[in-house]
Amino acid sequence: GAPTISIFQKPPGVIPPGGSTTICCICQRGYGSFVLYKGGRRLHTLKQSGSRAKFSISNATYKDRGTYVCHYLEGDTVLARSDELEVSVEELRLPRPDLSVLPGHKVAAGADVMLLCTATHPSTGCYLYLEGQIRALLLSREQSYHNLSHVQKGDSGRYSCQCYTI
Repeated sequence: GAPTISIFQKPPGVIPPGGSTTICCICQRGYGSFVLYKGGRRLHTLKQSGSRAKFSISNATYKDRGTYVCHYLEGDTVLARSDELEVSVEELRLPRPDLSVLPGHKVAAGADVMLLCTATHPSTGCYLYLEGQIRALLLSREQSYHNLSHVQKGDSGRYSCQCYTI
């Protein structure tokens, strides 16, 4: 079948001006090339021997915000397009929130885990990210935690949270 391609930001979340992030594109096939588009404009091409391409954004400015898409090509043929990745560059004025994992970082498959994001500032909303996922989870002010029940291998990874004032 046709290959699929995934796109994500590492580390995920909002980038402060002057900050950096990497846009990662992964395709199961490993012998074509990856092209990164922003808002429909072709930015970079990477010939690949492996199954992933990494495009770096360093010293970010507001010009780096926008919608990014990866295409996977073999020859001149586009075989796959990724979902859209929305990149945000914003001034992060709040202190970093704390993220805690209950009952702990290492748990058995099938266990229940709570991810708790604590902001020091009142009236904030928080986003919870799992590195490698394109979507963030919005945690409301009333409920700054997320429960994972019956965790599986696929739930493991690097989680982070970012908060903003409401």
